[in-house]
Formats: sequence, C-alpha cells, structure tokens
Amino acid sequence: MSILTNIFENLKQSGRKAFIPFITAGDGGLDNTEALIFSLAENGADIIELGVPFSDPMADGPVIAKSHERAVADGVSLADVLAIVERFREDNVHTGIVLMGYTNPVEIYGYKAFAERAKEVGVDGVLMVDMPPEEAQDLKKELDDVGIDLIFLVAPTTTDDRLQQIAGIASGYIYYVSLKGVTGAGNLDVDSVNQHLSRMRKYIDLPVGVGFGIKDAKTAQKISETADAVIVGSTIVSIVEQLSSDRDKMVTKVGNLALKISNAIN
Repeated sequence: MSILTNIFENLKQSGRKAFIPFITAGDGGLDNTEALIFSLAENGADIIELGVPFSDPMADGPVIAKSHERAVADGVSLADVLAIVERFREDNVHTGIVLMGYTNPVEIYGYKAFAERAKEVGVDGVLMVDMPPEEAQDLKKELDDVGIDLIFLVAPTTTDDRLQQIAGIASGYIYYVSLKGVTGAGNLDVDSVNQHLSRMRKYIDLPVGVGFGIKDAKTAQKISETADAVIVGSTIVSIVEQLSSDRDKMVTKVGNLALKISNAIN
C-alpha cells in the first residue's frame, strides 16, 4: 500500500476528508516555502502539493502562472524542490508530499534518476499536468519501481473512454479539475461537480480530490460532502504573493486559512 493510499484509508476510517493545499515551490524564496510547508502541515494539511516551477505553466491561471514566473526568475530548479522535501522530512514523515508540475524538467533530470531521488527525499506522488496517460508508461515504470504514485487530472470534458484509460494507469488519487479553464477561474457549480464525480466513480476506483475554484472554507465544506479531498491553490498563492516580504505575517495568514478549511471539511 502506498503512502497516499494509506493516508486516504486512515481518513476514511475516521470519517474524514483530505485537505490538500498547493503552493509553488520557491515562490517568495526557498526559505519561505519551507516555512509554509511546515505551517500547512501543522494546520490540517493531509497532503501538500508542491508546484515545480516551469517557464510555461499553460494550465495555470494568472495567480499561479505568476508564481511560476517569480520562482523561475529566482533560479529555482527541480533539484531545489527535492531538497526542500528532504529537509521537511527530517521533521515530518506523516504528511503526504506530491510534486505537481510539467514534464520537461523531469525529462531533463531523467525519469530513473528523478524517481530514485524523489523516493530518497520522501516524495509520495507525482502529477505531470501535461503528460497524457498514453505517454506516461516510461515514467510510470520508474515511479512504480520505487513506490511513488502517478496522479492524473480529470476534467469535466473527459470522456468515459478516457476515464477507463486513466483508471488503468493512475494511482494515489485523481485530481478532478472542477472548472473548464485554468486555475483560479470562474465560480464553482457544486451540483455539476457532484454529477461528474458520480460518473467518474463508475470507472475509477481511487479517491478523488476536487480543485480549481475552491476559494474559502464554505465552498470547501460543500465540496467535501461528496469529494474525498479538497484541493486549494490560487487563494493560498495569492497570500504568498501579497505577503512574501513579511514571512511571519504570510505564514500566519496561510496557516489560519488552512486551519479554517481543514476544520470546515471535517
């Protein structure tokens, strides 16, 4: 059983849902990222998605795209992100860590070398936004060899045939993109999300986390009634952008938001 599967099983047994916050690694400085990870873990995060900075984050809206730009401008690399995870694991071995990003940096690093280093530092899952399942077999093999889950996105437009294809390769959990468009866009239609989750579960027997459009504790609570996990990104990244020059204030505000969302969904 993988670490992520174990996290979801333990939550299910206690009648709880997973809270999964997202931040872009290195945005506002690597030290700020480390402080944020610890704050999120201390304030209810069950799994943390760490965005790997990339120069062309095509699936992300303006807030997260700009966070990538800032981190790339500061020279933050995949190796830096892995080093952050390694330091975090010196004090925390319980909170799940998922790297979320784009294929190019991992291809440059090398699939085998990446998988081995990711396992060494304590990564539990990987989500490559731009890697379709039919092109994921090589990376999947290397991650399987070291026991790291490969997570996939599912959208409202994903067909039944595509869902079955994803079901054959995905592990850990599914990230359901609740809106058509990019991160941080639009208003969330909870009824529509519930309908899509019902359709997905006919084909995919994995926990489903819902992200995109979840901006506060109230919305998170509504989504948690049917989803297995609530994923929150743009709202947190906005706080980092606004307060990165005042670490204490930034960490406190992010921690307070995380605690409110965690409490709301459980």
